Formats: sequence, C-alpha cells, structure tokens
Amino acid sequence: MSTPALVVQPIETELSLKDKTYKALKDGITSMNIYGPDANLRLDERQLSEQLGISRTPLREALARLAQEGLVNVQPRRGVFIIRKTKAEVIDMITVWAALEGMAARLATERCGDLEIASLRKLFAEFEGGEVQAHIDEYSDRNIEFHQSILRLAKSDLIMQMADQIFLHVRAIRARTIGEQDRASRSKTDHMHIIEAIERRDADLAERLVRDHALDLAKHVAQNVDYLD
Repeated sequence: MSTPALVVQPIETELSLKDKTYKALKDGITSMNIYGPDANLRLDERQLSEQLGISRTPLREALARLAQEGLVNVQPRRGVFIIRKTKAEVIDMITVWAALEGMAARLATERCGDLEIASLRKLFAEFEGGEVQAHIDEYSDRNIEFHQSILRLAKSDLIMQMADQIFLHVRAIRARTIGEQDRASRSKTDHMHIIEAIERRDADLAERLVRDHALDLAKHVAQNVDYLD
C-alpha cells in the first residue's frame, strides 16, 4: 500500500515565483494529517520540482522560508522533513489556540451580523443523528472549518496571524483524534452550544465554551495520545 505524501498543485509564474512556490508548499503541508500513522514526512525535491513545474532554485528558496517558520527541517545529505511536534509542544499549542479562539468567539458576538453567525449552523446541517460517525472524514473537515470560521468572525487580522503560526499542528491533531472515544459526537454537541451562545450575543459564555472545548482536546491529548511521546 502506498504511503500518503504531500500533494501540491502546479503553479503559474506570472507573479512572484518564489512566493507562489512557498504558498503552494505551505498549503500542501497544511492540508496533510502530519500526525497520521502513515504520514510521509519526507519531501522529495525532484518530485516536488516536477509537480510544481519549476526548477530547484525557487523550490529551495521556498523550503528555506518554511524552515525559518519551523514547518520543515532541512537535514544535509538526508533531505527535507515536515516537522512534527512533541506531545508537550502540541498541548502547549492547543492551550494557546484556546485563548485565541475564545477571544475570537467573544469578538464575534460583538462584530458579526446575524447572517454571518447563521453560517456556522450551515456547516453541520447534514450531520444529524448517527450521521457524524457514519461520515467521520467529512465531519472532520467541517470541524476544522468551524474553528477557522470562528477565528474569521472575530474580524481581527492579528488573531488570524497568530493562529496561523500553530494552525498546521492544531488542525492535524484534531483530524487525528476526532474519531477517538466518541469525540466527534461530543464535538457536535459542543459546537451547537457555542453557536447558540454567539447567536444570543452572550460574549462571556461564548468565550468560555470555546476555550473549554479546546482545553478538552488538550486534556484528551495529555491522557490518551501516546504516539507523540
């Protein structure tokens, strides 16, 4: 069975080739479940060069930028590897995310219109009853989209920028753990309560529910995720 690898799209060169290469690689890495048991973390420069339709020079410049951001590790004579964090680092990231998303939920109650908030409900309209477990992969994608949506509803560029620094790892660990110990069903219940609090413009409750929801993930990782040790 083949091992899942980074998937990137060919890029156009009418703008900055270096910047577009960087974005294509980062988008590809972000879309991966890097904590999956069969995740292929090694990046093949020749293969990537062919996929992107570019030479090695802009590719290496983009990889160097990703290395500066702590997303990849360039090892001489060994290759380039996507970085996975330790269990302690992941828990720390989730804790920071809890603070950022909690504040985002508070701001959403103050800054968003009813139609913007209503968009949160639409994300889960198709998952009724046992549909969550029956379509766990699709629900996992919606779960990630839900948390990103709350950040966007805050309408704070700084919160988005700060969250982006840890999004790769928080997204990946959410995807890896969503099917464990009935977390998906409990997640949907939490999401509905969060949406209701935002709809009522209850800033204190919305912030607390979002923060506690994220900290519950941190607790789950601490108690059950042994594959990061």
